[in-house]
Amino acid sequence: MEKKWWKESVVYQIYPRSFCDSNGDGIGDLKGITSRLDYLKELGIDVIWLSPVYQSPNDDNGYDISDYQAVMEEFGTMEDFDEMLAAAHKHDIKLVMDLVVNHTSDEHRWFVESRKSVDNPYRDYYIWRPAKDGKEPNNWGSCFSGPAWEYDPETDMYYLHLFSKKQPDLNWDNPVVREEVFQMMNWWLDKGVDGFRMDVISLISKKPDLPDGVPGINGYASFNEPANGPRVHEYLQEMRQKVLDRADTITVGECSGVTLEEAKKYARSDGKELNMVFQFEHMDVDADGTNKWSDKKMDLRDLKEVMTKWQKGLEDIAWNSLFWENHDQPRCVSRFGNNGVYREASAKMLATCLYMMQGTPYIYQGQELGMTNVPFENIEDFRDLDSINAYYELTGQGVFSKEEMMRFLRYKSRDNARTPFQWNDKENAGFTSGTPWIMVNPNYKEINAEEQLAREDSVFHYFQKLIRLRKEHEVIVYGTYDLLLPDSKEIYAYTRTLGEQKLLVVCSFSAEQVDFEIPAEFLKGEILIQNYAGSRVPGMDGLSSPESENVEQSGHMTLRPYEAIAVLL
Repeated sequence: MEKKWWKESVVYQIYPRSFCDSNGDGIGDLKGITSRLDYLKELGIDVIWLSPVYQSPNDDNGYDISDYQAVMEEFGTMEDFDEMLAAAHKHDIKLVMDLVVNHTSDEHRWFVESRKSVDNPYRDYYIWRPAKDGKEPNNWGSCFSGPAWEYDPETDMYYLHLFSKKQPDLNWDNPVVREEVFQMMNWWLDKGVDGFRMDVISLISKKPDLPDGVPGINGYASFNEPANGPRVHEYLQEMRQKVLDRADTITVGECSGVTLEEAKKYARSDGKELNMVFQFEHMDVDADGTNKWSDKKMDLRDLKEVMTKWQKGLEDIAWNSLFWENHDQPRCVSRFGNNGVYREASAKMLATCLYMMQGTPYIYQGQELGMTNVPFENIEDFRDLDSINAYYELTGQGVFSKEEMMRFLRYKSRDNARTPFQWNDKENAGFTSGTPWIMVNPNYKEINAEEQLAREDSVFHYFQKLIRLRKEHEVIVYGTYDLLLPDSKEIYAYTRTLGEQKLLVVCSFSAEQVDFEIPAEFLKGEILIQNYAGSRVPGMDGLSSPESENVEQSGHMTLRPYEAIAVLL
C-alpha cells in the first residue's frame, strides 16, 4: 500500500464559534484558536480542520457564505487568520479549510445579481425553474424541513436550496461557476492552507431533468436525492487538475448518500479526485427507519456490519475516514457509550475501537475529554436551524408530541456538539468572559481540559497515547482489518495484520461484564493500550502477573463494563 502523510495524520476539527473566545463577546474567534495551539500540540494532532470562518449572515452558522475571501467579523480579521495559520505551521500543524461550494448565501453578490432578472449575467450561477402545476418544480425536500424550492416573485420563478432558503444551490453545470470556485480555492492555497474538507460535495451535480424522488415522513423526497449526480466525478477531476495538484494537499469530501461503490470513485487510490470521504452509514444505525429523530439505541451487530463493510470494501482501493462525532452529530459517549459512572471508560473504549481501524482519524473538539450531550430544557435553548425547524414542523403536524421531540433533540440535535469547549471549572467553563452564544453544558465543573491535563488516567491522556501509538506502529495505519465475533451483541473485536505483525482489538459495548476468549496466538503478545488499570493476560511479554481478577490461564477474559484492550503480536 502506498504510504502518504495524510494516512498517518490525525485531524482535529475546530468549530470556531464554540472553541475559545478571546475578546469576551461570547463567540469563539481566531485569536482564541491561536491561543490554544499549545494544547493541540500536546494532544499530538497533525491537522486542524477549521469549520467555516468566511463572511456569512449566519443563517446556518457560517455554512451560508456571502464572501469566500473575507473573514466573518465575529471571528476577527484576515490578519488574525494569517497569524493563526503561521502559528499553526510553527507548531507543525497543518490547516484544512471547510469548502462550502454546493451553495452560497442568498446575500452573496452572485445571488443578489442572479435574482434581479432572467437575463442577468449571474442568472445561470444558480438553479432556477418555473412552477410546475402551480407549485414547486419537484418534490425535493430541504435538509432543514419543508420544500427545497423558494418562490421568488421578482422573476416569477423558483430557486433550488437543498438546505436553508438562504442557501441557494450553485449551478455547477455552468463552467464559469466552476472557474470562480477554482480561482477562490487557489487563492486560499496561495495563502498557505494545506487542503480542504468539502461540504456536501456529493450533491454538486444534479440530474438535468430534476426528477421527483420518493417522499419521506414530511411528504418531501430526501435532500440527498441529487447525491452522486451524473457529472460529479468529472467536476472533481477538473478540480484536481486546476487546483489540488498545485500542492501536496489533504482532501476529504463530505458525501451524504454515498454508496461503497461511489466512494471507491471519490477516494480512488490513483489520486484523480479526493484522498478520502466521509460516509454516514454508521451514523444511521440508531435511526428509526428513514427518520433520524428518535432516541432508539443501536444494535452493535448493525454497527459492526457497516464498519466492516467499509473497512473491507475500501481495502487496497481507497481510504477511510474514521469519526464518531462532528459538528453535525451528537456526542458519541451519550450516543454509543455511557453518560454515567462509565463515562470515561466508554469514551476511551469508543476511541480505541475506532482509531485502531484503517483510515485517517478525526477528533471533534471536546471528544478527547469525553464531553457529553447537553440537558437542554426547552426549544428556546437551541440555536441549530435543523433542530428548531424539525421541532415546529413535526410537532405541528402531530408526528411527535412536544415532549417526545424534546427528548429526541436532547439525544440527536447538532447543538449537543456545539456548546462551548470546556477549558476549566471557572465561569462559562473558561470559554468566555462574556455571555456565551449558546448555553454551556452544566457538567463543565467535572469535565474540563484543565482537570484532565493534570490527571494521568484521564480521557485526554488516553487519546494522547492512542495518537502516539498510531505513529509508532505501522500496523495500526496500514494493516488489513478482519472482524471477529460478528454475532456478538456486546463485543466488537477485530484484528489488524501487516506482514508478520498482528494486532487484536477487543471492545465491550456493554454496561455488564462479558466473557471473551482471547485467541491463543495473542497470549504471546504485548498489551499496547487498555482503558482499565490492572488488566493482565497471562503469558504476555513483559507482564509478570500470571493471575488476575479477570483473566484465567487459558486466555479466558471477563471484560468489565466498556472495557477495551489492544494486544500486539
